[in-house]
Amino acid sequence: MATPVVTKTAWKLQEIVAHASNVSSLVLGKASGRLLATGGDDCRVNLWSINKPNCIMSLTGHTSPVESVRLNTPEELIVAGSQSGSIRVWDLEAAKILRTLMGHKANICSLDFHPYGEFVASGSQDTNIKLWDIRRKGCVFRYRGHSQAVRCLRFSPDGKWLASAADDHTVKLWDLTAGKMMSEFPGHTGPVNVVEFHPNEYLLASGSSDRTIRFWDLEKFQVVSCIEGEPGPVRSVLFNPDGCCLYSGCQDSLRVYGWEPERCFDVVLVNWGKVADLAICNDQLIGVAFSQSNVSSYVVDLTRVTRTGTVARDPVQDHRPLAQPPPNPSAPLRRIYERPSTTCSKPQRVKQNSESERRSPSSEDDRDERESRAEIQNAEDYNEIFQPKNSISRTPPRRSEPFPAPPEDCHLFLLPPDAATAKEAAKPSSAMDVQFPVPNPEVLPRPPVVASTPAPKAEPAIIPATRNEPIGLKASDFLPAVKIPQQAELVDEDAMSQIRKGHDTMCVVLTSRHKNLDTVRAGHTVPLCPSPDGALFAQTSVDSAVAINDLSVVVDLLNIVNQKASLWKLDLCTTVLPQIEKLLQSKYESYVQTGCTSLKLILQRFLPLITDMLAAPPSVGVDISREERLHKCRLCYKQLKSISGLVKSKSGLSGRHGSTFRELHLLMASLD
Repeated sequence: MATPVVTKTAWKLQEIVAHASNVSSLVLGKASGRLLATGGDDCRVNLWSINKPNCIMSLTGHTSPVESVRLNTPEELIVAGSQSGSIRVWDLEAAKILRTLMGHKANICSLDFHPYGEFVASGSQDTNIKLWDIRRKGCVFRYRGHSQAVRCLRFSPDGKWLASAADDHTVKLWDLTAGKMMSEFPGHTGPVNVVEFHPNEYLLASGSSDRTIRFWDLEKFQVVSCIEGEPGPVRSVLFNPDGCCLYSGCQDSLRVYGWEPERCFDVVLVNWGKVADLAICNDQLIGVAFSQSNVSSYVVDLTRVTRTGTVARDPVQDHRPLAQPPPNPSAPLRRIYERPSTTCSKPQRVKQNSESERRSPSSEDDRDERESRAEIQNAEDYNEIFQPKNSISRTPPRRSEPFPAPPEDCHLFLLPPDAATAKEAAKPSSAMDVQFPVPNPEVLPRPPVVASTPAPKAEPAIIPATRNEPIGLKASDFLPAVKIPQQAELVDEDAMSQIRKGHDTMCVVLTSRHKNLDTVRAGHTVPLCPSPDGALFAQTSVDSAVAINDLSVVVDLLNIVNQKASLWKLDLCTTVLPQIEKLLQSKYESYVQTGCTSLKLILQRFLPLITDMLAAPPSVGVDISREERLHKCRLCYKQLKSISGLVKSKSGLSGRHGSTFRELHLLMASLD
């Protein structure tokens, strides 16, 4: 009688040292299930081929830890967001930086590529969602509605909607064409960590730290079902490609769910800890998790997993009979997505419920892109995965084979992360060899880690990240290239000297600014004449700042005055308008923004008064107060006419402030 072959359902594939410091984010390519991108506290993005030991490519340019990474559908582009709020896009086939996108004011928590157009959505801890046109470096829309950090973004399969999940316990659905929120889905009682669209039907799944998964109908905008009792916070979910079920990466297990009604079909024990991302290829589910600087990958054989029908594996699951299937099994319960046959057109720009902003290329962006690099670390693996484009179409990728299950007696060993000591580590040493048995779903709990004698042919479980050069940042990474004879790199003393070059100048500037602010404040230590709304205080403060001739102090004061419209009087307008003209011509973005805000307040509050006063017939008799007001209106009108030419010239800009100047130009139309 032949002995039956034991096939594993789940096993650990590999563990690598992915970065020189802690790993902060990772993502799998969903098309192949074989490409892995990792972001680390060392400010790098590294590319890996699953089950290969070496880093394929290392992407540099960020100067703060990489918080989020995302691959586009064809796995040709990668976008990475940093702790400082900057976003960079690389072309993986050409091995070069494409775009640097600046605009967020805090950590980038989530990213996603549009399925058809060349657009990227970003969500940040600053609560904003931005849609970027990566062809023009521009921000197409800014969506505001969440009150806390946006943790996950996903485009719908047809590319018309964007779903967002945030720490404010809500899920929101945005219409990209109209530029507004379609619906908000409340119900979670904890931060929502992940959202995922059904591949075919109008259905959305969301997973939260409240240990629930909710399914939302996108036609009726209501909850379909709610799965409760997850072992821990839900961090990763994935629909099966045919949409028959949802996979949830739980702590040390994979769970398979249905939603009409809510049901757990199967539970597969996988010791992957806090799995961060999932992908499916060749009837295998790939899961990846990270801990400190290590990244681990796992495989689940989906041919041995129950995805429909009755529950087969876990005795604690619900055994209620499933709902009767529809008469026509091929007919979905909901509307299905209509995929465009060509790439989608650029979203229309509308004003309602969104703020449109666009950046023009600047020298700072160009410098960032020059300093961002894509270093190919392993040419053989690179050529295998990123096949070059030709003039007709992209060469289709080779279909990879499924990962074979390891033999029952396979011994895996740890190696130290330092590649330079790899040869020494290869020598037999009982202290360095640790056995990690592959988990067997039929045996619970998992056997403890025990010491073992070395097996010469065993593959390492932790593979050092071998590269052509050290991955850790040096001080010279922050500096432009400096030619130093007979010296390969800057020593610490020289590097610090370079960094400190502008330090003294900056200190002088800030000291002078502080002194001028003290001068303005010192003029008001004696109580002033009664002024209930503080208008006299604002007037005398601005007068002092103008007398000092320090535009930075004027900006500081205007930022305060702009917050209270009642502080504005005609006297203040006559003093501020010449300063606004200087601010609008400044090279500093913050100065231009403050000038635009002040000018808009003046136009909305005083332009009708000015035009009415100038159009009114002369008064009969002597009215001193009216004459004074008329004189101020004439002075303001003259100054506004001077500014209107500048505003008109800037209204044609396509940069960040172009729309603001166009709005100001419309407001000033009555001057003509």
